Amino acid sequence: MKIAIIGTGNLGYSIAIGILSQKSFEIKNLYLTKRNTASLSTWKNLPNVKISSDNKEAVRFSDIVIVAVQPNQLQLVLEEIKDEIDTKKHTIISVITGRKIHDIEAVLGNETAIIRSMPNTAISVGQSMTCLSSNEKGENNIELAKTIFNSLGKTICIEEKLMQSATVICASGIAFWMRLIRATAQGAVQLGFHADEAQELAMQTCLGAATLLIQSGSHPEQEIDKVTTPSGCTIAGLNEMEHQGLSSSIIRGLVTSFEKINQI
Repeated sequence: MKIAIIGTGNLGYSIAIGILSQKSFEIKNLYLTKRNTASLSTWKNLPNVKISSDNKEAVRFSDIVIVAVQPNQLQLVLEEIKDEIDTKKHTIISVITGRKIHDIEAVLGNETAIIRSMPNTAISVGQSMTCLSSNEKGENNIELAKTIFNSLGKTICIEEKLMQSATVICASGIAFWMRLIRATAQGAVQLGFHADEAQELAMQTCLGAATLLIQSGSHPEQEIDKVTTPSGCTIAGLNEMEHQGLSSSIIRGLVTSFEKINQI
């Protein structure tokens, strides 16, 4: 594959790390572009990786163009590269928050294969949850996008109208889960563990809980029932968390993020 990442900021950087670490497909060229390429200098000596501030050049020598610029830069970047887009050759994959397929079609036309994706930063360690949707032309290329993102975690194809919700659950969700892990670690410190031990306990327990659900296919309450005994410490702790609004605060946080993203 010949891939260009236009706008190698935090997310674009994570995608690049993920792509280079996978072994399921061959990368012939990986162009990474940024206005100031100084932060990408360590990539220059990697085979098949090219660093550039020239977006047109990157598109010209690529088949798949991953657009990862800031939302307010999208229009300008699309206008810059539109003359380099070959509708028979290129697939455009946008990872830009809040920008619809229609926004891209307005510049590049609906004959261009356009796929909207929402990965998260766990893509850098091959554990992203990526949601995908496409325009009509992009439907023929959706398997290509799934090949890329499945090698970097898991994918699910959704209707575009759900993409804002997916952004909150999966992309913002990384921050929410980090805060829950941090809170667990803080509690562990209060209960007597050193900070490094507390974080390890919190991280591995979180990973174990998710892995149990993935591998067993169980509902969370089924796994909860296995560790809650009558009059035990687990149910006492769970009930106190619920009295303090645990589930309600998480749901309200998700809804607040959703309302905010729809204002952007």
